[in-house]
Amino acid sequence: MNLRLTATHISKSYNGNRVLDDCSFSFDRSGTYALMGPNGCGKSTFLRICALLEEPDAGEINYLSQGHPANKDIRLRRRTTLVLPRVGVFNTTVFRNVAYGLTIRGIRRKEREERVMKVLHFVGLDEKRDQGALTLSSGETQRLGLARALVIEPEILFLDEPTASVDRKNTEIIEDIIMRMKKGGRSTVIITTHDRLQAERLADFLLVIKEGNISADRSPLSF
Repeated sequence: MNLRLTATHISKSYNGNRVLDDCSFSFDRSGTYALMGPNGCGKSTFLRICALLEEPDAGEINYLSQGHPANKDIRLRRRTTLVLPRVGVFNTTVFRNVAYGLTIRGIRRKEREERVMKVLHFVGLDEKRDQGALTLSSGETQRLGLARALVIEPEILFLDEPTASVDRKNTEIIEDIIMRMKKGGRSTVIITTHDRLQAERLADFLLVIKEGNISADRSPLSF
């Protein structure tokens, strides 16, 4: 893992309601982290702030690359990516949706096609490569979002409630995808979930957000 992430004293409020209160954590080891907590506790807000998509009211997010601070510019954003609970897709084929991120990076056509087909096979959508993305089921669309993220080979992958809006079959498929990603060990994966059993199945490290604070989970009790 070349890219490392540290959140320091992060606070965030909406309309006077404090969601995050002095949150600090260093994701300084490779692996899969599950950030647990009930709906509304600030998990998604923390993830968006870490992904540099939202500014905190206080505190800072720092990335280190090979031991040195990384500039928070487009080059850094291309080394991380966030998959939301509801994936937006382009009105074109599954293949072109996944290829988009490589196209704007100037990846040559042959390599682009190879990488897209490899990741479509990985998420089980290779047979739908020429299908319109808007015709996919919600579970397939979520897997398309994963494929679109994985094809750019991010060093840090943020997954915000990746199975929140899908059926049981696709939940199992997505969990299997995440487990296979773990075995590959190429990315640090940070997942938000309100499902403790899912967190225990998928993660190497369990974290809890409670009353605006984040901490490593060392308790067998439910949050």
